[in-house]
Amino acid sequence: MGDFDFFVGTWDVTNRRLRKRHVGSDDWDEFPGTSVAHSFFDGAGSFDEIRFPTRGFSGSTVRIRDAETGLWSIYWMNSRRGVLEQPPMVGRFVDGVGTFYADDTDEGRPIRCRFIWSAITPTSCRWEQAFSTDGERTWETNWVMDFTRTG
Repeated sequence: MGDFDFFVGTWDVTNRRLRKRHVGSDDWDEFPGTSVAHSFFDGAGSFDEIRFPTRGFSGSTVRIRDAETGLWSIYWMNSRRGVLEQPPMVGRFVDGVGTFYADDTDEGRPIRCRFIWSAITPTSCRWEQAFSTDGERTWETNWVMDFTRTG
């Protein structure tokens, strides 16, 4: 039940985020973060807070597993906006890789959003966000977080 149990603890995070999306750019902004994650509901829930000290904001994620379907719903909050972002990302882990999707908008255009959790070890993991504007035929990865466990 505890798909996100690997994430419990404190992490140093290297963020790489595209400076401009949807233009074929390869110009990345790199910045640090620190994340602290917790589990609840015996592993059927997960919560973390990530701080971006050089960016002046933080974010939090709540993840909850549907007991009937086994699907996870992932909700993001940003300290700048102060709202629970909708829609949630929905998906599951298969063979150690978590893939989650949602229909959303970005810069006023409809997108399909994808999160991938991968490269999971006891001391590291990776999260990636990608957008598709063409019905999932192509994806543009626009944010990558590489996590390294601290302590």
